[in-house]
Amino acid sequence: MKPEPRTLPPSPNWYCARCSDAAPGGIFGFAARTSVFLVRVGPGAGASPGAPPFRVVGELVGHTERVSGLTFSHHPGQYNLCATSSDDGTVKIWDVETKAVVTEHSLHQHTISALHWSPTVKDLIVSGDEKGVVFCYWLNRNDSQHLFTEPRTIFCLTCSPHHEDLVAIGYKDGIVVIIDISKKGEVIHRLRGHDDEIHSIAWCPLSGEDCLSIHQEENSEPSIPNGKLITETPITKGCYLATGSKDQTIRIWSCSRGRGIMVLKLPFLKRRGGGVDPTVKERLWLTLHWPKNQPTQLVSSCFGGELLLWDLTQSWRRKYTLFSTSAEGQNHSRIVFNLCPLKTEDGKQLLLSTSMDRDVKCWDMATLECCWTLPSLGGFAYSLAFSPVDMGCLAIGVGDGMIRVWNTLSIKNNYDVKNFWQGVKSKVTALCWHPNKEGCLAFGTDDGKVGLYDTCSNKPPQISSTYHKKTVYRLAWGPPVPPMSLGGEGDRPSLTLYSCGGEGIVLQHNPWKLSGEAFDINKLVRDTNSIRYKLPVHTEISWKGDGKVMALGNEDGSIEIFQVPNLKLLCTIQQHHKLVNAIVWHHEHGSRPELSYLLASGSNNAVIYVHNLRTVLESNPESPVTITEPFRTLSGHTAKVTSLAWSPHHDGRLVSACYDGTAQVWDALREEPLFNFRGHRGRLLCVAWSPVDPECIYSGADDFCVYRWLTSMQDHSRPPQGKKCIELEKKRLSQPKAKLKKKKKPTLRLPAKQDSSIGNEEESVRENSGPVENGVSDQDAEEEAQEPELPPSPVVSGEAVSCTAVSLGFEKSKVTVSSKTTSLKKEPPKEKPEALLKKRKARSMLPLSTSLDHRSKEELHRDCLVLATATHAKELNEDVSADLEERFHLGLFTDRATLYRMMETEGKGHLESGHPELFHQLMLWKGDLKGVLQVAAERGELTDSLVAVAPVAGYSVWLWAVEAFAKQLCFQDQYVKAASCLLSIHKVYEAVELLKSNHFYREAIAVAKARLRPEDPVLKDLYLSWGSVLERDGHYAIAAKCYLGATSAYDAAKVLARKGDAASLRTAAELASIAGESELAASLALRCAQELLLVKNWVGAQEALGLHESLQGQRLVFSLLELLCRHLEEKQPPEVRSPSSVYHPWATGSEGTLVQRVTSVWRSAFSVDTPEQCRAALQKLQDVKYPSATSNTPFRQLLLHVCHDLTLAMLSQQAASWEEAVPALLQAVLRSYTSGNFTLMQEIYSAFLPGGCDHLRDKLGDLSLATAAFKSLEAFFIYGQLYEVWWSLCGPGPESSIWVKSTVSAEQREPDDSASDKDTEPGATAQPQSSQPPGPGLRLSGESERLLSACRELFSERHASLQTSQRTVAEVQETLAEMIRQHQKSQLCKATANGPNRDDPGQEAEQAPSQPQSPSREEGNAPVSLPELTRRLTEANERIAEFPESIKAWPFPDVLECCLVLLHIGSQCPGAVNPEMQQQAQKLLQKYGHTRTYRRHCQSLRT
Repeated sequence: MKPEPRTLPPSPNWYCARCSDAAPGGIFGFAARTSVFLVRVGPGAGASPGAPPFRVVGELVGHTERVSGLTFSHHPGQYNLCATSSDDGTVKIWDVETKAVVTEHSLHQHTISALHWSPTVKDLIVSGDEKGVVFCYWLNRNDSQHLFTEPRTIFCLTCSPHHEDLVAIGYKDGIVVIIDISKKGEVIHRLRGHDDEIHSIAWCPLSGEDCLSIHQEENSEPSIPNGKLITETPITKGCYLATGSKDQTIRIWSCSRGRGIMVLKLPFLKRRGGGVDPTVKERLWLTLHWPKNQPTQLVSSCFGGELLLWDLTQSWRRKYTLFSTSAEGQNHSRIVFNLCPLKTEDGKQLLLSTSMDRDVKCWDMATLECCWTLPSLGGFAYSLAFSPVDMGCLAIGVGDGMIRVWNTLSIKNNYDVKNFWQGVKSKVTALCWHPNKEGCLAFGTDDGKVGLYDTCSNKPPQISSTYHKKTVYRLAWGPPVPPMSLGGEGDRPSLTLYSCGGEGIVLQHNPWKLSGEAFDINKLVRDTNSIRYKLPVHTEISWKGDGKVMALGNEDGSIEIFQVPNLKLLCTIQQHHKLVNAIVWHHEHGSRPELSYLLASGSNNAVIYVHNLRTVLESNPESPVTITEPFRTLSGHTAKVTSLAWSPHHDGRLVSACYDGTAQVWDALREEPLFNFRGHRGRLLCVAWSPVDPECIYSGADDFCVYRWLTSMQDHSRPPQGKKCIELEKKRLSQPKAKLKKKKKPTLRLPAKQDSSIGNEEESVRENSGPVENGVSDQDAEEEAQEPELPPSPVVSGEAVSCTAVSLGFEKSKVTVSSKTTSLKKEPPKEKPEALLKKRKARSMLPLSTSLDHRSKEELHRDCLVLATATHAKELNEDVSADLEERFHLGLFTDRATLYRMMETEGKGHLESGHPELFHQLMLWKGDLKGVLQVAAERGELTDSLVAVAPVAGYSVWLWAVEAFAKQLCFQDQYVKAASCLLSIHKVYEAVELLKSNHFYREAIAVAKARLRPEDPVLKDLYLSWGSVLERDGHYAIAAKCYLGATSAYDAAKVLARKGDAASLRTAAELASIAGESELAASLALRCAQELLLVKNWVGAQEALGLHESLQGQRLVFSLLELLCRHLEEKQPPEVRSPSSVYHPWATGSEGTLVQRVTSVWRSAFSVDTPEQCRAALQKLQDVKYPSATSNTPFRQLLLHVCHDLTLAMLSQQAASWEEAVPALLQAVLRSYTSGNFTLMQEIYSAFLPGGCDHLRDKLGDLSLATAAFKSLEAFFIYGQLYEVWWSLCGPGPESSIWVKSTVSAEQREPDDSASDKDTEPGATAQPQSSQPPGPGLRLSGESERLLSACRELFSERHASLQTSQRTVAEVQETLAEMIRQHQKSQLCKATANGPNRDDPGQEAEQAPSQPQSPSREEGNAPVSLPELTRRLTEANERIAEFPESIKAWPFPDVLECCLVLLHIGSQCPGAVNPEMQQQAQKLLQKYGHTRTYRRHCQSLRT
């Protein structure tokens, strides 16, 4: 059985009474999110000598929500069984050896909160839920019992180890009950004393009450009877029970007495970093463990993560021993949730603890010291980075707000991990080590922060003063560029830090002055390259190893290559058409330095492209070059590619991480998938290749895991397709989702986050709300990790809460509206129809005065007397004044001051009754219009009518009132009306800015267009801002109109092309052509034609190419391609032909040869007739360079490239340029040969050289520079004919040969475009195996005999010598690489935790078909020494250097392969081959057949 990959697992779940447990013999399990991770502890773990004896050995996967409980069976014979409970409502029983579910039940209707496997009944599992319901489930008989003892929330329960029917249950309110399940849950004892949650219950391991010498009078509290008096029975007699509660106390209870006999209060321990506030109960979780062999001692957790060993023999004083007093920093730093004992195979008594600090610790109960620590992750693993200075030091950026630095080379500790959390406080999304400075680690977070950590010290990090507006996606160290590079050598750092954020900006930070401002490199790019169009949104940055070139990936899928020091744009790669997620340059220290020019890139469209930029970088073009063809294409993933890494040990080997849940290793040069890792249960986010082990790769995902895995241990070679991919997606979807509420779902659910781009809507990789873990979401986990002194976060993240509030508000508004609508539809009461005729009476302006005038007659008479006194008195005395103040309504009949008082009183009454408009009218009557406006503005009660009368108070008051009204409208979200108010006082710019800032772009543009000058820059800024928003949201057509409005046709064409379909590309090409952007128009038209080519719409493709005159040469290529495809299709049976092709009328004719038809179409349809026209088209096409083909090149792409070469050949031929025609024709043949498409190669010869190559020799002459190319072309012609002769001897048809087998697979890949039924794929030494031997008397035709005599051209000794030297070099390099791998593997075997178990699987993996066999094993000889290999390599290279360039420039058929084929023909048809030629072939084989490739074939010939 293969060893499990080394895992950095998710954190154990928080706030669960029992979510970790251990089985006797050494298996420990803990619940983490929706699964259970298993750890083998003790000698059986297979740890290397000196390393801690534990290893993560697997995972139990099956629950769909958080696992809340885990309990093992402790009965002999079934230690392999365990039970789990989950928030999904199920209890599952597992077999940990097979990691499969044995059975399960869903009896609970509410959230399960407690679980325990009875230690006395081997098949009894007891569980309780939040509503107080207890279920007893008997596994063997599949029976259950429902118990409902108390209507309270159960927090924990524990079955008695002494009596099979007793279960102790702890509740949230502090009550503890002991029930008898055999009596339908009858309460034996109700234990009262705690006043808060019961976190843990532990039975004394010894029955009876003799182990503790405690008498009733020694009890520290007065005895309180609990429930009714119980007669002492064997059940109740003799047992102690310990309970731990949130009230900070541990209580020991006597079951015989039914009361508490001891109270232990937790001490407040002084710790470095400050103590814990005793009033903060939320920080405490009190868990207990009563050691089996130490009944007088009890282990408990404490406030800050310490573990205490209590001495229970002395109840009158609290006596405890602190765990790990000798070693500093060995204790947990946060509260402990679970304690579980484990006895190993060698008899050691261990205790395992899980904590909020995300560590699992193992303690030796004999010494109370920490044996080992297993770290874990509390968030997505966003980023991985190996230190280039401290080899093997791996930094991990995690979504819980901490950086882990893992020393992967540590021999004494496989999990030597340091945590860094100071100053982080949010998800760590990007990491990058300084290339030269030890311990200098740059990090970026999801809130836009960029900082520098010194991992060699305990100092807090330096934080850059310049933040990104969105998530930091990538960090890179590179040489400084202006303005930072303008200082002297000592005034600036040699390397600066570059960060790319989600808003699309790349910032340059000075590591010496992070407090200073960072610089946006876009300004330098724009100034250096005189760019007038909108710069793309950047999503990725990567510096080449030599620091001379920088690559920027963009949201539109383009990649730009810039040169230092001024960031001159060298080229743009238009390959991806979706957001670029990853760019990596090949390393520079391989055996082939030219590979350092390879740039691999991955995007949201699942395809990885590798580009060779050597030509561009070495030529240093004056104007930017556009690259539209990749060097290699790696296809196989089915979702977005998130991360890439080149192997530092191999040439051209790449690993990719993808959202399809797998990591894939590729041979990029051969376009071949090698190994596929499927261990993750989520979408992969990052990947890194070990710098010391060639087989070792680390990967991180959104399943909270980092895996270390070996390439040779993988069962799969390529990513999953079809059903496998669906299964992986189901597995990923089984992970928990962030829930807004635990008990019931909200009415309005938040929309799922779109799987969008990095630069746009914060891709799910870096999403804001992660899956719920540890009882809190990913975001909460981060807050927990960063702020130890605060209470625990709520269950739901802050974002989710705010969103819920909005949702609920929306629901409320909907209800209100509907109720109003309902009330309006109610019919009036029928009994009073006359009420409809009455008008509603207007509300009185002076209601208080009016009511006072309707009092009793005595009061009215008193009013008259008071009024008369006030009117006729010369001076008012105090009594009269008091009467007037009391009777304010008399102000209507006295002086103005009294009237004002009356109005003020009336006005206050209106405000109190909710009628501010009446108050305003009163103030208007009073004449205080300005005061009315001020009061209304302060209270937010300005109305249209008030503002309308404001001009009465003056112009300035009106301006002020309108501005105040506009602010009030903004608070009421009436932005358009507020803008209209601003426009009424001629504040046009303010109105436009208000509309723009609130995303009313359409209205803002209408206002600006109507009121501002056409050349005003505000209008252009509006167009560009709206265009950017629309582009981000995917509304490309409207965004293009915005860019056109801003007179930026280039950006309009680019955004239209973002859609990528043929219609959009064609429109974009026409738009660019109209705007005069000829280069862009040509590239878009070509892309459109290529898209139409995929659906075989030949007519549409030609129309697209006709949009631009510079594509005349491409039209010729496409016409030849159409005719060739038609030619190949006609050779297929009718039933396999593609019915969907849309051909031109000129492609359907069949008269003449293919060359004649092509020439005729060029002349009639494209007016290419004269040599001058051919020369002009030839020059345009010669600038297009396609990469060489491989066996994995798609057939359609191969056909296009071949037709390009054939077009060059035909144009050169018509222009009488034979020296150019022959190399072009040879290039087409070589593409077919190297791709393994033998049939296509033969079709090229039959169509373009039907009479052989003799006429070309006459055209070239003997002194031509193309003679070497001609010889190679002629040799391949004879090579193909040689195989045709051989196949004709192998039975009635070629179906039984291996060539046909390979062709069938090729046809399955491209059934529509396959050349013929017997497509072939030649190999160096492959031999056809005949289904039946050739019959006696078989003879070759005269044509075949003439061909065999021409085979002398293939027996070139110079070419045989060159090829042998090249094979020797390749074999020596392969042997050296294998020796290095074997040496490193042997070194690592000594240090790896899998040491005893690795040899056998490793040997098996080496025999896998995908692995090249070691030469020493194949030959059966002793390994060759390193000096001998070096000598062979040197001699072979010297021989290769002696050959003239004319021999090395052009490939030649494998001479030894041709010798073998000829000898086989001679053996099958005696006398057909000239004996002299046979002798020559044998001589060549004997002389040059000593390499490993041909040795076996030569030996078979001799025998």
